Amino acid sequence: MTSSISPRLADALAAGPLVLDGGMSNQLEAAGHDLSDELWSARLLAERPEAVTQAHLAYYRAGADVAITASYQATFEGFARRGIGHGEAARLLTLSVDLARDAARQAADAGIERPLWVAASVGPYGAMLADGAEYRGRYGLGVDELERFHRPRMEVLAAAAPDVLALETVPDADEGAALLGAVRGLGVPAWLSYTVDGRHTRAGQPLEEAFAPAADVDEVIAVGVNCCAPQDVDTAVEIASRVTGKPVVVYPNSGEAWDAEARAWTGGTTFGTGRVKTWRDAGARLVGGCCRVGPEAIGSIRQALDAA
Repeated sequence: MTSSISPRLADALAAGPLVLDGGMSNQLEAAGHDLSDELWSARLLAERPEAVTQAHLAYYRAGADVAITASYQATFEGFARRGIGHGEAARLLTLSVDLARDAARQAADAGIERPLWVAASVGPYGAMLADGAEYRGRYGLGVDELERFHRPRMEVLAAAAPDVLALETVPDADEGAALLGAVRGLGVPAWLSYTVDGRHTRAGQPLEEAFAPAADVDEVIAVGVNCCAPQDVDTAVEIASRVTGKPVVVYPNSGEAWDAEARAWTGGTTFGTGRVKTWRDAGARLVGGCCRVGPEAIGSIRQALDAA
């Protein structure tokens, strides 16, 4: 099922940069919610869905054009470990899109007149493992196995009619290939976004090789990077644009590092809006933030892009 306004998103990317939201988890934690279990923010889809809506609304109000759903860590396998059956898991995946849509409606009712879009998050296999593997890749699974893992929940999310699927925080070119296979025929556009270390994926493959297959996939309307250090974005934007010829999506984290054992962020932030114009000039058409980047920073990105 294709969203009735999906073509407008592609048109908007051609017209100029759009602002993505920031980190869902940090916004929920700022509101007092405990995300320390393996389901992370996906747990609140079942327990406190209204909190998810409010987090989306905070970003729309801050200046985001696109909200990314709380389905990053929502998988049939992960829910099953918590005793949540297939049918209820499918309902929660669908709900993630509905909650973002509801936030967009509330934002419009409050007087926000710009178009607002919803991106359904499809996190990597490593997110389901909840052991930091999404920053390493190399799971010991082949492309076909990874495609079989991703396709069922992507079908559910696509049926909920988001404007785009966010195939995000991908650490490994093999998983990127699996996601490109899984997205074919779903009838919903997608962006493909790697988490990177310099000029390589987290698994060590050159970005040129990782991005190249997306050039020939019609469903992919943007390629890029997310949940990486802000300083790694500059080179990645140039490579993604050059290799694929498609609009580029960028939403780095704060620059802090994730300690999977302690389940905590360490180090200091290096995120700032000084690079936004550089990213835009290099081809970025979707710009936002990931983990530890909140509404205030998204508001600054909005101001920087509007001024540019």
